[in-house]
Parts: sequence; structure tokens; C-alpha cells
Amino acid sequence: MAEPLPLDVAETLNALLTGSDPVSSALRAQLPYARVVGRCACGCATVDLAVNRAAVPPAPAHGNPAADAWYAEPKDAGVMVFTKDGYLSLLEIYSTSSEPITAWPESRFVER
Repeated sequence: MAEPLPLDVAETLNALLTGSDPVSSALRAQLPYARVVGRCACGCATVDLAVNRAAVPPAPAHGNPAADAWYAEPKDAGVMVFTKDGYLSLLEIYSTSSEPITAWPESRFVER
């Protein structure tokens, strides 16, 4: 069953998709129509997303991940946004440590 975007997921997506380029703009426009439809089996905060495709157009052609970044804290964590057919499909968090990250950190990113 689909659930609305939790605030921390929405904030993470907004922070990652801040660019004024056509892809970021189109993906941000999908946020009100996006829902969480699944969660990672390992217990991390990663979520599967679905968008009401009748309500909003797809993003222009682009590669995957559509956006990615490293967190300022924890320093060993990163996040990626994936799409399918121009629609948000996955917000993935990962860590270079062996412990899964079970909650979305504050959306402060650094360049590496």
C-alpha cells in the first residue's frame, strides 16, 4: 500500500533536486504526486517511489542516478535518486561502513 512521502524523504529529495536544470525542475514537480511504495529489506532508510503519472509529465531524458550526493554527517553516507521512464522510482541511502543507515540524516551535502 502506498503512503504519502514522509517529511524527511520529501526534504531529502528537495535538497537533492535544487538545480534549475530541466531534469531537476521536472522531478521536483513530481514530489506532490509521489508516494512510498516499498522499503529496503535490509532495514536502511531507502524507499521505493511511485508517481501518479496521470498528474504530472515525466522528466526529460537523463542518466541514472538523476542526482547523488555525500552527506556532511555521517561522513561515510551518500544518497542517490533514481528514475524509471522519467519518473521518481528510488531514493537510496548507502554507507561505506557495515551498519545500515536507518533514518534520513539532515540534508547537508558536501563535495568529494
